[in-house]
Amino acid sequence: MKAVMKIAASSALYLALVSTAVYSGAPSEQVSYRTLQVSGFEVFYREAGPHDAPTVLLLHGFPTSSHMFRELIPKLAVKYHVIAPDLPGFGFTQRTGNSEFDYTFDNLTKIIDGFIEAKGLSRFAMYVFDYGAPVGWRIAAAHPQKISALISQNGNAYEEGLSDGWAPIQTYWANPTQQNRLALRKLLELKMTKWQYMEGVKETYLVSPDGYTLDQALLEREGQQDIQLDLFLDYASNVKKYPEFHNYFRKHQPPLLAIWGKNDPFFLPAGAQAFKRDIPKAEVSLIENTGHFALETHSSLIADKILDFLNRNSE
Repeated sequence: MKAVMKIAASSALYLALVSTAVYSGAPSEQVSYRTLQVSGFEVFYREAGPHDAPTVLLLHGFPTSSHMFRELIPKLAVKYHVIAPDLPGFGFTQRTGNSEFDYTFDNLTKIIDGFIEAKGLSRFAMYVFDYGAPVGWRIAAAHPQKISALISQNGNAYEEGLSDGWAPIQTYWANPTQQNRLALRKLLELKMTKWQYMEGVKETYLVSPDGYTLDQALLEREGQQDIQLDLFLDYASNVKKYPEFHNYFRKHQPPLLAIWGKNDPFFLPAGAQAFKRDIPKAEVSLIENTGHFALETHSSLIADKILDFLNRNSE
């Protein structure tokens, strides 16, 4: 695993160098790798597509990064301007400031909100996955005028979407002792990271080891376990905000596509269907034979459905 971490560190240096390069005559789907200073963070992001096209912002989840969109970005970038940042505490986004930073979902949102402002994004569609969902819902509720459409890929907003797999974390919410905190460290091990990618997938040979291997290498950096344990505890704040998110959905009726791996062990199909309660015109698509990381096995299908949805709803 130390060798993998060295590879990850080398990759970070490589991406930093690539981010300064200029490609003349590159096709629109050529992905660039850049960083942007935001409130004490060097936010790493991937970007592709025509800058004068409608923008799609992609927000990843746990325990991954914008790397999860490596196949999706070029497919969307043929027609759309696509931006995918790494959340603070994930991927290649790095702390640069010395001030205290509490890893909460409110604070993750502040950094991504600052990133959106720094990039000058005034109107965009937003794709949310896993942890990216509560960050995205906060942004949408605070700035409804900026949201042209929403795509939720296994990004929850309803209590009925939470499976029994949340039980150990819910125990920590109810009783945040050191013992309950330490019990969650097993969720940060390679076995669990790989399981998240594989569970519910019929054709596991379609899942590249790149994703879970990189995720684990980055999870094992110094200080990462405490960051992730802090976010496990603070996830309870997202559930408390569900009524606020529902109010946003009902009031503003954003076009929404919920496209979920049907066998997700964390977020149940009922969570996808629940969007229709607040947005009657929401479109729900459940993908058979795959789970949480549905992009790993069905990126082309998901891209086609997103393109069809955005072609009818983007601005």
